[in-house]
Amino acid sequence: MVSKLKISGSGMTSMRTRSRLIDRLKEQGIANEQVLEAILATPRHIFIDEALSHKAYEDTALPIGHNQTISQPYIVARMTELLMEIAPKKVLELGTGSGYQTAILAQLVEQIFSIERIKPLVIKAQQRSKVLGINNVRFFHSDGNTGYAEQGPFDAILSAAAPLDVPQDLKLQLAIGGRMVLPVGDENLQYLVQIDRTREGFIETKIEVVNFVPMLAGTL
Repeated sequence: MVSKLKISGSGMTSMRTRSRLIDRLKEQGIANEQVLEAILATPRHIFIDEALSHKAYEDTALPIGHNQTISQPYIVARMTELLMEIAPKKVLELGTGSGYQTAILAQLVEQIFSIERIKPLVIKAQQRSKVLGINNVRFFHSDGNTGYAEQGPFDAILSAAAPLDVPQDLKLQLAIGGRMVLPVGDENLQYLVQIDRTREGFIETKIEVVNFVPMLAGTL
C-alpha cells in the first residue's frame, strides 16, 4: 500500500513556496499530476541541513554531507514521471541519499527496496521516513552496483548515482515489462537513460544530459 505522509507542511508560507516550485516544474514540462501532488506534499526542508532550509524549495541540488547531494526537484520529478508511465508496484532504488526521492516514490508505489552505501545516510533516511509515517520502504546499507537479486525481479529500478555503463546485474533484475531509469556516464558527460525490458531484450533510450555523483563500489 502506498504511504500517506503524516506531515506535509509548516504553514501557509511553506505551502506557497512549494506551490511556486510546482509551477516551475510544470513550466519545465512535468505533467504527471500524481508526481506533482507527491512533490507538493513532501516537506523537502526536513531532508537538508537547517542552514540550507531557505533553499529547500529552489529547483537546485543541495549538499547533504559525505560528498553527496539531494537531487534537483526537476530531476526527481522527471525520473519519477518516467517510472510512473509503467505504473510500477515494486521498485528498487539505488542511492537512498537523503531519502527525499524515496519519500516521493513511497506515495506512488506499493513497495520500495532502497539501498545506500553510506551508513549515516541510511540511518537519517530511516529516521525521516519514520517521522513522515512512511511504512512501505525497506532500507539497506549495501553496495548498489549489484542491486538486490534476492528480492527481484522489480517492476522498476531507479538509480541516483551514475555508473560508467549500465550494470548487467541490474538489467537482469528488471521484470519483463519493467523499466530502469538512471544516469550513465563519467564526470564529463552523463545522460539520463531509460531502459525497458521486453520479451525480446532491452530497449535503451537517452532522455537528457544530467549531472550525478558517480556510482561507487563498497560501503562506508
